[in-house]
Amino acid sequence: MSLELIQEIPSPSEIFKMMPLSEAGKKIKAERDRIVKNVFEGKDDRFILIIGPCSADNETAVIDYVSRLSKLQKEVEDKIIIIPRIYTNKPRTTGEGYKGMLHQPDANKKANMLEGIKAIRQLHIRSIEETGLSCADEMLYPENYIYLEDLLTYVAIGARSVENQIHRLTSSGLEIPVGMKNPTSGDITVMLNSIQAAQAAHTFIYRGWEVKTTGNPLAHAILRGSVDQYGRNFPNYHYEDIMYLIKLYEKRDFACPAIIIDLNHANSNKTFSEQPRIAREVIRNRHYDDNLKKYVKGLMIESYLEEGSQPIDGGVYGKSITDSCLGWKASEDLIRTIAEKV
Repeated sequence: MSLELIQEIPSPSEIFKMMPLSEAGKKIKAERDRIVKNVFEGKDDRFILIIGPCSADNETAVIDYVSRLSKLQKEVEDKIIIIPRIYTNKPRTTGEGYKGMLHQPDANKKANMLEGIKAIRQLHIRSIEETGLSCADEMLYPENYIYLEDLLTYVAIGARSVENQIHRLTSSGLEIPVGMKNPTSGDITVMLNSIQAAQAAHTFIYRGWEVKTTGNPLAHAILRGSVDQYGRNFPNYHYEDIMYLIKLYEKRDFACPAIIIDLNHANSNKTFSEQPRIAREVIRNRHYDDNLKKYVKGLMIESYLEEGSQPIDGGVYGKSITDSCLGWKASEDLIRTIAEKV
């Protein structure tokens, strides 16, 4: 076995002391959590948009982007709750390529996990304190979630993580909504099992401790499309797909009747510009069927300052270095359209 120790990582409590969230920030986060929880529990009928870059690769550009969202939030706040995507971990299918700010706080330099933890915490703190928006992140590494536990309002479990036991068990101890994506195979049963596990209580080992959870009633589904054995993409955002999932939900009697639709990935055939069209279809279907409207709580959208994507060393400010995203103008138009039609 070849495992080289590089540096010891401080404990979460040490990092919290080093980089605390202000009292004003704590109040903002608590109020945002309350509002979002009410939406998922059906006490607030506003529509959720989890929107932002595929991966957060540059602090300045991300804060610029979230600041623009914050201004739009004030404009549409009677209809929409915006949760910016600040995704600081990036799963890689082959293990190669940029793995996110947690690994590389500077995408053009080598990995430094300690500096990465500091960088992602600073980014989330700045979002709350400077823009008034607490954000979403993907829980790629359950043991690292705790470094951001006081900052996040929403957590996503990715298609490649949703079958993992420790992801499910850790999700059961969170007090915020956790979205479980269907696996890349499209097997809905896998996603439903993950939701059921996250909503249940568990005892397990976490970061060297025996821990106990009470279950997370806010765990729910994210539909992101699927890929078959030939690499072909198949969407699952259509009316029939969602109604089928609702029937399965009702059989399991889940505590949280909620579904989020991911507009990109296999649902858009990895064509980012299709996201507005898919959004309009989903919203039309919500108006067509009250049951669907009850369950579909929001959308997940990949968006950044500049449309498309670029290589890591591309040098274009606010342009994704991972999956392609909508640009700001198209994103702004889409948010306003959704607010009009939702």
